[in-house]
Amino acid sequence: MRDMVESEDLMSDRKGYVHVYTGDGKGKTTAALGVALRTLLSGKRVFFAQFIKGADTSELLMPGYFDGFTIVQYGRGRFIGNRPEPEDILAARAGFENCREILSSGVHDLVVLDEVNIAVHYGFLTIDEVIDALENRAPHVEVICTGRYAHPVLIEHADLVTEMVKVKHYFAKGVRGRKGIEY
Repeated sequence: MRDMVESEDLMSDRKGYVHVYTGDGKGKTTAALGVALRTLLSGKRVFFAQFIKGADTSELLMPGYFDGFTIVQYGRGRFIGNRPEPEDILAARAGFENCREILSSGVHDLVVLDEVNIAVHYGFLTIDEVIDALENRAPHVEVICTGRYAHPVLIEHADLVTEMVKVKHYFAKGVRGRKGIEY
């Protein structure tokens, strides 16, 4: 098995795939962070874009531990559960343009578009823009798109789709988000 992994790493024409992590269950961003950690530990570079989010989350500390990890929040973190303001839309759109350049540059081996599905769902971005950016990325770049409400066109375009299903969640009992677990 190790020989297979090492020989794949020697291939210069490695193809990057598109993952989608969606659904109403917990763990979409966490799963993306797990893949990011594996990528970093293999000596590769990760760009982690967070749409909608604008909170002090624990993953913002990762660049201090990994030189190859960049994380940027393209949200104000204010509209979830509320009505989006024009500033929320502008932040997402500006962030997406930056991500489009990062995807096509090929500098990063993994690009995570965290909560991009929510940005599409609320109309901050169009599905056509997202698909265009995915199709015009550097060929070796692996991409993970997270968030509830994944658009059917993105699901069709993706190489891997995982739906997180909420069976039970302690939030229903009034447990609030905890630093290091939920954020």
